[in-house]
Amino acid sequence: MHLIIIFAAIAFAVGMRGSITKIQGNWNTRWQQTLFLFLFPPLLIFTTAIALLCMGTQGKMGTWHTGWCGYAFACISLLFFSLLLVKLAYQGWKSIQSLRQYPQTQLGIQPARLLNTQAMFAGQIGFWQSELVISQGLLQSLSPEHLETVLAHEQGHYHYRDTFWFFWLGWIRECTAWLPNTQELWQELLILREIRADAYAASRVDNLLLAESLLLVVSNQPISTDILCAALGSSSHGNKLEQRIEALLAQPESSTTEFAALPWHRLLLALLPLVTILFHQ
Repeated sequence: MHLIIIFAAIAFAVGMRGSITKIQGNWNTRWQQTLFLFLFPPLLIFTTAIALLCMGTQGKMGTWHTGWCGYAFACISLLFFSLLLVKLAYQGWKSIQSLRQYPQTQLGIQPARLLNTQAMFAGQIGFWQSELVISQGLLQSLSPEHLETVLAHEQGHYHYRDTFWFFWLGWIRECTAWLPNTQELWQELLILREIRADAYAASRVDNLLLAESLLLVVSNQPISTDILCAALGSSSHGNKLEQRIEALLAQPESSTTEFAALPWHRLLLALLPLVTILFHQ
């Protein structure tokens, strides 16, 4: 019976992800729908595995007997998910330790870590309390007005705690990379994250100057970013850069900094597998 439950959850998750078409609507709608489609199938699998773990190997559900197979599958899955979390947390810790080797500088009232490179780079690195990292090349290349827009964008990442939330979203992506459209949804989340930070900045600085800064930085950013980094130019090539520019130029929508909240009441449906514990005897 346990195997039937876990395979039913996996089949539903695969079917839900596989039926995804291009997400339409404004930025708020895209943010809500993308987050839901990205989170719900993995959460359904997680809660199903937890339910099987709680039920154990003994007993039955109705006339169906339980056994070791489903229980072992749930244990192995949860162990795999836990090991991935430890791996990503260790990588994040190493990134933070490397960050602290760079000297600190002060940009107005904002502290930052200074990279001794001519590459143009600005980003938030860390976990909950992320730190601004900026390159010497960026400071030398941008005018004070353009630099202000870059700092405003990075403040948007800090305001929304993007490094913290995208650490967990990145863990979910690693756990369920085999689900259909995982990479497509992840890339959509990344571009929407940048549009949200752009909108936050556009409410504080000139949006045209921000668009110019974006073009300057993205065209010369060879530095890759990891799971604990939210950078000005991340995932911003090709049509994604065009989307960000269009969002900055569009008014008044792009000046709205608060994206709609995630519909948690819909995500609570992923807890339904836990109800099966009540039918276990």
